[in-house]
Formats: sequence, structure tokens, C-alpha cells
Amino acid sequence: MPAHQLAPDIADDPDRPGRSGHPDESGPGVAADGADAAVVLDAERRHLAVSRAALRAMREHAQSLSSDAAGDWVSQQVLQALLDQRVAALADHSGTPLFFGRLDRTGGDDLPGTIHVGRRHVHDERSRPLVIDWRAPVSRAFYQATPADPMGVELRRRFGYHGGDLTAYEDEPLTGGGTLAQSRILTDEIERPRSGPMRDIVATIQPDQDEIVRSDLGGTVCVQGAPGTGKTAVGLHRAAYLLFTHREKLARSGVMIVGPNRAFLAYISSVLPALGEVKVDQTTVAGILGEYAAPEDPAVGTIKGDARMAPVLRRALWAHVVKPAEGLLFTKGVNRYRVADREVREIVASLRGTTRYGPGRAALAQRLAHTVLVRMEQRGESPDDRVQDAVARSKPVKQLVDAVWPKLTPQQVLHRLFSDPDFLAAAAKDDLTADEQALLLWAKPAKSYRSAKWSAADGALMDELADLIERTPVLGHLVVDEAQDLSAMQLRALGRRCRTGSATVLGDLAQGTTPWSARSWTEVLTHLGFESGAVTELTLGFRVPREVLDYAARLLPDVAPGLAAPRSLRPGAGSLTVRRVPDLAASLPEAVREVLAREGSIGVIVPDASVAAVSASLTGLDHRVLGPDSVEEHRLLVVPASLAKGLEYDHVIVTEPADIVDAEPRGLARLYVVLTRAVTSLTVLHTRDLPARLR
Repeated sequence: MPAHQLAPDIADDPDRPGRSGHPDESGPGVAADGADAAVVLDAERRHLAVSRAALRAMREHAQSLSSDAAGDWVSQQVLQALLDQRVAALADHSGTPLFFGRLDRTGGDDLPGTIHVGRRHVHDERSRPLVIDWRAPVSRAFYQATPADPMGVELRRRFGYHGGDLTAYEDEPLTGGGTLAQSRILTDEIERPRSGPMRDIVATIQPDQDEIVRSDLGGTVCVQGAPGTGKTAVGLHRAAYLLFTHREKLARSGVMIVGPNRAFLAYISSVLPALGEVKVDQTTVAGILGEYAAPEDPAVGTIKGDARMAPVLRRALWAHVVKPAEGLLFTKGVNRYRVADREVREIVASLRGTTRYGPGRAALAQRLAHTVLVRMEQRGESPDDRVQDAVARSKPVKQLVDAVWPKLTPQQVLHRLFSDPDFLAAAAKDDLTADEQALLLWAKPAKSYRSAKWSAADGALMDELADLIERTPVLGHLVVDEAQDLSAMQLRALGRRCRTGSATVLGDLAQGTTPWSARSWTEVLTHLGFESGAVTELTLGFRVPREVLDYAARLLPDVAPGLAAPRSLRPGAGSLTVRRVPDLAASLPEAVREVLAREGSIGVIVPDASVAAVSASLTGLDHRVLGPDSVEEHRLLVVPASLAKGLEYDHVIVTEPADIVDAEPRGLARLYVVLTRAVTSLTVLHTRDLPARLR
């Protein structure tokens, strides 16, 4: 279909973002000469100006509201926070227009015959809709309608834009049958060079992606997504859709995005705010389980991450509950009340295993106190609940409870488990072999749990113990990205925070780079506790050029032989350069200068051990080194291979693939990740022989 250009100064620039074709292009769209196209575009620009003014008025109205109407200080603070969120959600982002599409509908309902689809709802002073939120049910047709199923739409219009201004439009008739040609505006927007954080894809969501985005809140959706298929964006847009559709429910229970590292979170940080969602927690697994970073042998970490540790921890915790050696004697004035040791044992036995450890300890104190009250009543007294609470807090009861059911922290249990061979053996039973137990034991135990140095794998174990002691609070919805890299114990920790089963699980089995990476999504969903979750596979890529993706896919038979090879809609002829060089330090600056002359972001992805040397070789070229917690934006970045996952750059230069492979047990998977970060060009520089599959 033809794409109609406005503004000759934009149309004449072939490299300007938003360019989608010329008015005289042939195709199955609506014919229009240049003058007619200019009239249409001028009218749409006027509607955009009116919509912007209306949004500004909506924001000013929200700013004028006061929390003083609330009855007390706490209510005022809550109301003010809600008003602040509303004001932030109504911000107008100048880099994008308020709408990106239009639907001309056949009618039959109370909605206007023509609606503009955009990132948020905008209405005028009489509450007439000027822009309909892309998440509204009526907007679904913008993503799903076809000539075979027009969904009540006669014409779909897509807009090209640049810097917040409309630059072109493209009409797609949806009546009369036929097929739709590939949208030039859609293709140009997908391929447009980008810099800075990840952008939303709300204007380019594909039908299969839209089905995932609009999945029901009550279930778990697992997305196996090849590189460039937009799985991360789909997960973020699903979160935005659910917040729109179930606003009140999720406002109470919360939505959380869990990513692999803080650099990744910085990369995706602007997506949800651009869609009007400003109150979504974004964190890492370490942010949830604790920032523990003591070095650890991967073999030890693998055992600690195994699901078999769950019953070991349960037995280790409950082993601290012991049989009472004596009964209870409670004295009040001249009266003495006894609870025999046999009765205490019966109370402990009735509670053990029927409650969490912490509530069980509190219940034991209350049950002992209740037994004392029975003794008082047998003597003709009339004690009430206040007396029972006083007895439960009394010294004799506290001493007995501490002796039989001691107060514990997860760190105390774990310290004992890794310090005491006999205790570990009793807790492990047949779940861990003798060799595995030997690996878990500390060679030189810390003097106490307070001085112990904990690893990242220990964080998941402590979280498991914490949930056995006190119930973990539950979220309304959880989005987990790069889930294939999480251990079973980490997955259990995330799953218990979303016991409702409302989750979006994202990842790619081929990109699993940890020693404990999952081999199937059934395994991941089982550890999360979402066995009934539906697995959807996205194999059609929109971002990574076909030439680059096909090159990286040569590694799949070794990395993930069960997965279908990904496909790309973008041919990308000339996007791949593989060059053997005699000296990387001398050749790299030249390669960087070549891509600096082109538009877009640049990532120089290198083996972790080479970061300092590569950065030194780029002296004189303005660049930054990406760290695990980096939030700074910069056009030219040196990226350690271990941090590349989930990120993308217009131009990627990869140095010494063989060193990346040799650096870790799952090195080929790491290289597959690295080779699929480019969305315009990939340059591979090497002095060593490439892995066999890439020769």
C-alpha cells in the first residue's frame, strides 16, 4: 500500500526516520495524489495539536487537585501520592506523537466511527475521546484486523513520525477481501536506528505478540523467544495492558518486573512510563533475595540451586524443634499451675508440620497459656483473654518455648547446616550424596552467622527458609525475564511471590549461560509452581538482520538442539562482516570509526577479561564501559560479554569469539547471545580460530 508523505523537506531526506515511501508508489492501498495526501496529513496534524492541548489540560487539572480534602494526615499522604502518579502518567513525551494509528469503523455501537489509537486515553473538556488507549478492547482491531476478519473496521491508517511530528501516513483497506502488503511505515519503524534506553513497540506490535499481551490476568504465559522477536517488549506491554484492564486489583497487590541485572533494568526503564505506567517495581533477583556476592565454586552454587535443597532446608529448620524435657510450672500469687511434660509433647506434636515455623512458635505459647487457663477454671477462677495473653508472655512460658521451639533466623539455620557435618547429614538424608555434602560444608566455618560471608546462591536458600518461618507476601503479577538462567531455588523464590499464578515468564533456552540453565520450560514452570502455564514460541524476528541471525544460529545444534531455528523478516544484506586480523588493538579503533560514521548506538562486546585492554585501545574515542549497575546512556559502549544479554545496539563489534567461549562452561551459549545483539550491523574481529560451527 502506498505511504503518503507530507512535508517535502522530510520526504526528500532518504535517511530520515519516519520515511516510508512516496505518494506515487503502487500497491493495494488508497490512491491519492500529493495534494490530497498533504490535505489529509494537515488534518491529522491539527487533530494531534488538539489532542496535545487536551492532554495538557487534563494534566493541569490533575495538578490543580488538592489532597487537603482528606480527613487526616495519613489519608492526605496517600491521596497526594495518587495525585502525583496521575500527573506523571499524563506527561506528554515530545519525542513521539500521542497517536500512531487510526481506525475507520463500520459503527453499530456508541463509539465514534473514527478513532485514533495511541499510548494513552485523551479526551476534551466535554469528555469526548480524542485518542483511545491502545489497550482498550476497541483498539485490538488495530493489531488484529485483516481483510478476512476486518473486526468492524473499514480502513486502518498507520502514521510515520519523527520527533513527535507526523511525517507520513499509510492506508490499509480491510473490506472487499484481498491481502495486505507489507507495511512500509511498520518496517521503517522497526528498523529505525535507536540510541539510549529501549523504546516501547506499541505502534508495531504484531498479531501473535498482541495475543500474548492481551492474555488473561489469571494465568501464566511463558514465552520462548528467539533473539529479536520482541519477547521482553511483549512482557512489558503485557504488564501495561494488565494494569490498564485490572487497575484497581493490581494497584493493591502490585506488579513486579524482574530482570537479569541493573544495566538491563536501566535499558528497559523508560518503556512503561512512556505507556503511562509509572508505578511498577523493577528489580533483579539479587534485589529480591539480597545483594550477596561472596565468591563461590560454580559446582557448589549448582548444588545450592538444585530443587533437592528444599527438603534439606525444611528438615534443617524443623530439626530445631525438640521434645520437651519437662513440663510447665506457672505461678500466680500463691497459686501454682502445672502442665505435665506429656501434655507439652502432645501440644508440640499437634502443631509441628501444620503451620509455618514462626506462627507455630506463637501458637505454642498460646496453647500452653490456654492449658494454664483451663487449670484456673478448674479451680473456680474466671480468667479472660487478657489473662491468657499475659500467661503467654510470662517468663516460664517464654523459657519453655525457647527451649522447645527456639526463635531462628534463616542465617542461623544455614550457618549451622554448612558448619556441622552431622547436622547436614541428618538434614540431607538421601537427597544429597556424601560428595555433595562435602562440597557444601565450609572448609573454615565462620564463628557465627553474623560474620559469615554469603554467596548469591545462599540468598535463595535463605529466602526458602524465610518462607518456612513466615509467609512471603504475594504480588498481583510477576514478569520474569531471562528466566532460563535462574536456578530451581531462585525460581521457587519468585514463584512464592506470585502464588496466584498470574505471571509472564520470558526467555530463550538457547541463551542459557549459567551452569544450572534450564533445558525445558516445563522444568522452569514446575519450579515456579505454575505447571499449568501455557508456553508460546516466538521464532519470527523483527530486529536482528537475517544474515546476522542465520550466522549465530549455526551454534544452535550445540547450544539448544531441540529449538527451531529463528527466522528474520529483515534480509540485512551486507550486515555481517567477519574479519581475521593480526592485531586486535590496532584493528579495533578503525572498525569503531567505521560504524561511528553511521547512525545509531554501538556496542563493542568483548570477553570479560579483555575489557580493560579494549577500553585502553579506544583511547581518543569517547566511550564508556558498561558495568553491572550502569545506568548512564552513551552512544559507544564497551560491553563485557556477561552483561550483553537482553541488550541491543544498532551496530555491534565482537572481539575474539574463541575467548568468549573458553571463559565459561556454557561459553557457546554466551557467544550465541553476543552475536544476536545487533539490529543493523555485526562485525566480528578475531585473531584466534573461530569455533568450528562458525568457520
